[in-house]
Amino acid sequence: MKELFKRLITDFIEKDLYVIDREYDIPLNTKKIVSLIGVRRSGKTYILFQLISKLREKGLKENIIYINFEDDRLIEISYKNLDDLIEAYFELFPEKRNEKIYIFLDEIQEVEYWEKFVRRIYDTLNSQIYITGSSSKLLSKEIASSLRGRTISYDIFPLSFKEFLNFKNLETNLYSSKNLSFIKNAFNEYLIKGGFPEIVLEENEDIQVRTLRDYVDLIVYRDIVERYNVKNLSLLKLLLKYIFSNPATLISFNKLYNDFKSMGYKLSKDTLFEYFEYLNDAYVAFTTSIFKSSVKEEMRNPKKVFIVDNGFNYIFNTSFSPDFSKLYENLVFLHLRRDFRDIYYFKQKKEIDFYVPEKQLLINVSYDISDKKTLEREISSLEEGMKYFGLKEAYLITSEKEGTIEIDNLKIYIKPLWKWLLE
Repeated sequence: MKELFKRLITDFIEKDLYVIDREYDIPLNTKKIVSLIGVRRSGKTYILFQLISKLREKGLKENIIYINFEDDRLIEISYKNLDDLIEAYFELFPEKRNEKIYIFLDEIQEVEYWEKFVRRIYDTLNSQIYITGSSSKLLSKEIASSLRGRTISYDIFPLSFKEFLNFKNLETNLYSSKNLSFIKNAFNEYLIKGGFPEIVLEENEDIQVRTLRDYVDLIVYRDIVERYNVKNLSLLKLLLKYIFSNPATLISFNKLYNDFKSMGYKLSKDTLFEYFEYLNDAYVAFTTSIFKSSVKEEMRNPKKVFIVDNGFNYIFNTSFSPDFSKLYENLVFLHLRRDFRDIYYFKQKKEIDFYVPEKQLLINVSYDISDKKTLEREISSLEEGMKYFGLKEAYLITSEKEGTIEIDNLKIYIKPLWKWLLE
């Protein structure tokens, strides 16, 4: 195993890296282990490459260990083999024992008990450690207790709209009419097909669809079925299809349970809850609760479910045209979720799509507000929410309209989604 590690380390040092910078501000030097966590194919590896490129620019090319634990040559690796990695590196570069080394462990969750190894080298080596994983298993109680106080985590998502434009080599100059037309055209693609980097860089539509379907299979079989030993695969697939077809939808677990049961599926409510947890663990689907003063009240109300990328709706949606309202709302959620973990919807007499306590932010999303009654409904619900929370401002996100509405010293900013995502 040591000889294999020597080859992998050397091959990577000799490898030329091509990267398109992402917007994540991840430190090159910190006293913590840095964890990058997110759904498969969201670009975690290339964020590592971005960091490695910066280190190379500083002349630290040989101070870097990068290992991808999904390499087929490492299929049989166990915790006991991990010591060979460090020994192999220092046999290659004995002069580096007195220097700081940078260790990048990609998809480390493939190795059982990896956290013990990481903790030990963190405590004993002069090193900066980065780990990635495709499951929030990296954040579970067991792992957190092993790395307590030693790690900081970054949630990695598919491309934001600004990153999407960067991948398409489009400037974000909002003052150029010509550029604006390119931006709006690109937004329509982003809205429908999502932001997985590989999909964005692929121009062939058939390959895009096939790749997205492969992603779903990879997530289902590798990150859920194998990891959690799921027995009822057909139920899990049906649940995935339902969620991907209906993003930004209120879900009653009782109703969903009864619907699946009426279709002939044998399941318990606990199974349904567990499957939702698995999807959340794999960073595939997320739920928001209603904002209430008590946890019991939150639990009694339906959850709203969102998906990690609009591209999954693209391959599962069976209707003749996309539901733009739901796709808009899902993009708003993803944009907020990149920065905030606690996101709610709010309801008194009327419902508000998003409330972010940390930012004191209220947002409604409405694709088309050309109808007077629709606009009045959206504005009155935001007005009710602002008065409840004592806020002076709120946002209404729509397709094209832009402006400001003032009511009793309250301001509601109307913004097109493409522009709000860039601001």
